[in-house]
Amino acid sequence: MWAKIPVVLKRDDLGFPTFWTVQIGAWLCFYLWGSISLLPFLRQPGALRANTVFFITLFAASSLLRPVCRSLMRHAFSWIALEIRAFAWSLLGGVSAGYVIVVATVPHDPFRWTDWLGTSVRSTFILFVWCSLYFSIKLWQQSMRERERLLRAEAEVRDVRLSALRYQLNPHFLFNSLNAVSTLVLEGNPPAATRMLAQIGEFLRTILDNEAVPETPLSQEIAFAEQYLAIEQTRLGPRLRVEVAISPETFDALVPSMLLQPLIENAVRHGIASLVEGGTIRIESKLQGAQLQIRVQNSGPVSSGLVAPNGAANGIGISNTAERLKTLYAADHKFVLQWPEAGGCEVTVELPFRKRTQREVSSCER
Repeated sequence: MWAKIPVVLKRDDLGFPTFWTVQIGAWLCFYLWGSISLLPFLRQPGALRANTVFFITLFAASSLLRPVCRSLMRHAFSWIALEIRAFAWSLLGGVSAGYVIVVATVPHDPFRWTDWLGTSVRSTFILFVWCSLYFSIKLWQQSMRERERLLRAEAEVRDVRLSALRYQLNPHFLFNSLNAVSTLVLEGNPPAATRMLAQIGEFLRTILDNEAVPETPLSQEIAFAEQYLAIEQTRLGPRLRVEVAISPETFDALVPSMLLQPLIENAVRHGIASLVEGGTIRIESKLQGAQLQIRVQNSGPVSSGLVAPNGAANGIGISNTAERLKTLYAADHKFVLQWPEAGGCEVTVELPFRKRTQREVSSCER
């Protein structure tokens, strides 16, 4: 039994077939098409041989034209200038190929100028079309490579921008947390300050141990949020109450890294910490069709909390969150701040619902 040998076509770094793959494949198809068209004339002696000689000669001539076309492509010629030069070289190649074809087809017959002229015209036309196709394919490949380069550059710029925002956010959180520790010490509560420092260290260790990626599963963000809330509950005690209502189907949804912490921080700082009686922070998520909806609410009097969705009072956390959402999702997201009539503040984020692919899960596990 014969073993099946897979045929692998060589491709370049962007997946384009190599020149010789296209060259050999196209000329073979052209030869087969020419041979099929000769089926009614196969009874004529030498018909198939003449067809074979014709295509082999033109295959060789087009291969010899390749370095010429590559040289022309290196110059900044216009399309018309390229075609004029291509026609001149095709004429030279067609005349030479026509002579070889006529001599090789009927080596023992007298040389006929009319046969040479007709074959040269056909050869010149085919080679000129070949040159035009070569230019078209190369220009298309160049445009695709340029587009790929621009996309990579844009992705790198986006990653750098997101990293800058992320690194700007972490020191902001650290500054506020250490401020809280200082307050506990000044209030004469060293045990709470010590416990809070340990929680801050654990929280920062979690951040540093995780790879700085643009998006993470919502379950991981909830874990971060719970660590942060534990720090705040150490500082505020029973004044801070937390409610979490996460829909099970949203646990694996991808969300921006460090999405919840700045929202919760602002809710605590502006809506809970300033109230003697304290208040409640509620975090919930659910699916709305193809959108993931996340809501962070804080209780309090009417108009408590943040004062404007893009005002200075929102602080760096809210501003960075809005900026990161624009960078990651462009117009395909919502970021809304509301002040319900019942009081407090409500932040709603809507994102496209996506989960990690199996490849992403495997790479993270490695």
